Amino acid sequence: MKKQVFNPYLPSYEYIPDGEPYVFGDRLYVYGSHDRFGGTKYCENDYVCWSAPINDLSDWRYEGVIYRKSSHPEDEVHKRTCLYAPDVVQGADGRYYLYYSMSDSSIMSVAVCDTPAGEYQYYGDIRDKDGTIVGNRAGDFHQFDPSIFIDDDGRIYLYSGFAPGKAEDEAGRRFVGCHVSELEQDMLTIKNGPTLMIPKEWKKEEGAAYFEAPSMRKIKDTYYFVYSARVTGLFYYYSKYPDRDFVFGGRIHSTSDIGINGHTEENPCYARGNIHGGIVCINHQYYIFDHRHTNHSSYQRQGVAEPIFFDENGQIEQVEATSCGLNGGPLAGKGTYPAYIACNLFYQKDIPNEKRLACMTQDVEDIEDIVTWQQEHDENIPVQYLHAVSDGMIAGYKYFLIEDRIKELTLTIRGQANGTLEVALGEEAQAIGKTEIVCNDMEWHKIMISINIPQGKQALFFRYYGEGSFDIQEFSFISMD
Repeated sequence: MKKQVFNPYLPSYEYIPDGEPYVFGDRLYVYGSHDRFGGTKYCENDYVCWSAPINDLSDWRYEGVIYRKSSHPEDEVHKRTCLYAPDVVQGADGRYYLYYSMSDSSIMSVAVCDTPAGEYQYYGDIRDKDGTIVGNRAGDFHQFDPSIFIDDDGRIYLYSGFAPGKAEDEAGRRFVGCHVSELEQDMLTIKNGPTLMIPKEWKKEEGAAYFEAPSMRKIKDTYYFVYSARVTGLFYYYSKYPDRDFVFGGRIHSTSDIGINGHTEENPCYARGNIHGGIVCINHQYYIFDHRHTNHSSYQRQGVAEPIFFDENGQIEQVEATSCGLNGGPLAGKGTYPAYIACNLFYQKDIPNEKRLACMTQDVEDIEDIVTWQQEHDENIPVQYLHAVSDGMIAGYKYFLIEDRIKELTLTIRGQANGTLEVALGEEAQAIGKTEIVCNDMEWHKIMISINIPQGKQALFFRYYGEGSFDIQEFSFISMD
């Protein structure tokens, strides 16, 4: 690769959650919702697309806006203002079909384009054979989060479903779990279904009940159905059929590491929130795409990805959150890294919620004209940073390959704080370096921590104890001459 790639894998000013990754030709494309930095609800921006060559996952290219809210026909009854999580498939005719739902609605719609990342045009709403729009009537299954899948035999399946605590919405449409429909070759008309596939009652006791975010992939002769269990991560079922007989597999990934490393729903290692993602194979390696939360908000989410692995029985082990997901291995234990790539960010258990101030944020407004921004700014200067490091905060970075003898770390900080910053190789490990933070400067400046990091694959954790708060923009490894 031309350079290393971090989590989040897109530039730090971009907010693409609900990512569905696909390889078309020799490029990886990611389709997702589009949050607005500073936004107050989900998915306020238009759909955009980013892509990267499959032989260099660090070389992401902004493809531009592919579908606008204004492209959807106006509806005087439902004031649908936001484009929710989409999915894309290449049809038998070679064209690309984008399936989506909108806020304040219970229908699924389709747009079409001749290329993977061109300007999509509205095609229609999912309908029955008689032309009736599915999801408009009392008693219908509530339509939400479409996932589209074309099997090897050419049959087309559409998955959907939302499962909050209540049984139905205000119009009488039912929240039952995930349901599946088979579509006609027009990609729009329901041929069979919808039928309930994953009831919302399944695995409720284990905290793994279906909530939303269906995503289907076929790997060898097995169908893997990925979904979100509210705030506890991405789980999966598997089957020998695309529409029935699914068996529970387990959790694939949680950006909060819930379920591994001693972390639970009550003790996450990163802010909890809704989750949505899918699986892709790139150069014989499978990855799970997901998103994290920033700025103390559920509405400003960023894409992350991790490699996943299958055992001899086709089962997927849960993978931990890291800072180096698409990198193909640990980050180099040298040079300078932006602080926003922390994969763990949490507080000691005795710190009350109102004092848990730290988050990832940025000083600039939401960047809509990305092309102009890229032309006018140095991409090596991070827009996002780790904000409001305060008493009891723990920030973790996984992993680095240490090959040189490291004598110190330098950090670029600003703020008003008086305390101690420790460096350790694990969240509860003994400190291997520390420095006093005496800071009363809102301009970025550097501090130094003497340190001796053993060679090999290492995590890096910062822990702060003291008064006030400060920001971290970046840190650097300084080796012995």
